[in-house]
Amino acid sequence: MTLQQNIVGNAMQMAVVQLQPGQTVYCEAGKFLFKTANVTMETRLSGPSDGGRQAQGAGGQGGGVGGLLRQAMGTAMQVGQRVLAGESLAFQYFTAQAGEGTVGFAGVLPGEMRALELDGTRAWFAEKDAFVAAESTVDFGIAFTGGRTGFSGGEGFVLEKFTGHGTVIIAGAGNFIDLNPADFGGRIEVDTGCVVAFEEGIRYGVQRVGGLNRQGIMNAVFGGEGLSLATLEGDGRVVLQSLTIESLANALKKAQGGDKQGPTGGLFSTHVG
Repeated sequence: MTLQQNIVGNAMQMAVVQLQPGQTVYCEAGKFLFKTANVTMETRLSGPSDGGRQAQGAGGQGGGVGGLLRQAMGTAMQVGQRVLAGESLAFQYFTAQAGEGTVGFAGVLPGEMRALELDGTRAWFAEKDAFVAAESTVDFGIAFTGGRTGFSGGEGFVLEKFTGHGTVIIAGAGNFIDLNPADFGGRIEVDTGCVVAFEEGIRYGVQRVGGLNRQGIMNAVFGGEGLSLATLEGDGRVVLQSLTIESLANALKKAQGGDKQGPTGGLFSTHVG
């Protein structure tokens, strides 16, 4: 059952989802806006795949104390991963009862939203906090990656991972642009804060900006990019955003009369924590 959704708005978009009777969509806690009265809302610690195992444990071969323990351990591992990644602890599930229902969702920053369609052949990866909502047939996971998987910069990172079939809605800051590295010689280099999402098969890494020479130091200190750039290689879709959270935070702090980035940017920029 295809998820019917419409992304509306300009500077701060939102997704309006039409649910068929019995259809379920879930979101990260804090992304819900509104719903019609016939749509039920339930908050759970478990993801959609874990919820399916719980149903099997209640009436299938996985039942009994052992099934409940396995389900509880699976939920605890999911929650633990989300805690380590700095994600929300819980998901909110919305199901239409007695007819069609409507639910609205939004991101937390001024910017765009995008609906990604998963057909089961390729996963999608997204930066932390990009996830807004998805069909219950889409599984949400956390991918921990570090220097041993292609980083030349030696830095680790955490990504959201979406698998299965159906629609997943993501959000970012500013405007989106879709690129394929294969159209640009197989590789693009971008500001590390501009990556929103990319398809499985794209190799994502981090490299230093220049070498340890005069120009490399000038790039890092005065260029506004810090010491690293993100690298994206391969053949597949990539979604970038025009506004980074760091630049937005620095602009707000500057407007409030706080510490300013000054002429140096880059290495000596003010990081708002």
